[in-house]
Amino acid sequence: MLPKLTLVLGGAASGKTAFAERMVLQSGQSPVYLATAQAWDDEMRDKIARHRATRGEGWKTYEAPLHLAPALAEMLPHQAVLLDCATLWLSNHMLAESDLQTAETALFAALDACAAPVVVVSNEIGMSVVPENALARRFRQAQGELNQRLAARAALVVAVMAGLPLVLKGQMPGQAS
Repeated sequence: MLPKLTLVLGGAASGKTAFAERMVLQSGQSPVYLATAQAWDDEMRDKIARHRATRGEGWKTYEAPLHLAPALAEMLPHQAVLLDCATLWLSNHMLAESDLQTAETALFAALDACAAPVVVVSNEIGMSVVPENALARRFRQAQGELNQRLAARAALVVAVMAGLPLVLKGQMPGQAS
């Protein structure tokens, strides 16, 4: 069984989403994909199409670039949710000039109330050079703080690098203690 909240972190193209998908599928629960991406250009449309093709059939998909609470409220205990990803959700809110504290409070309340376990995918972006522009620096700071708050709430936190998982907190389902 998956914990109520799992956080899977990694850099771009680290294998974090594929790892999170396997976790959800191996849980034996009905898989739900909660997508935060928006297809603003051909590159993003292609990426979304590749993700859908890789996932294959059997996933129920919700698209919620900003407001995750309504979708999370619909989840049932026999389901397992993959929220992909917190980074795009945050950038969507920043570009919409949302009140980030209000949005995050609503997200955490929805995660707490969700009847199904949730695996959140998020990017670790703080291991790079300092961005040259103010918006990018503000985003990097907000993403790092969001990841810290998600990790504090999660029973399981896994970092994925080169497709390999490293458990940072908790225990992988199915492993003996």
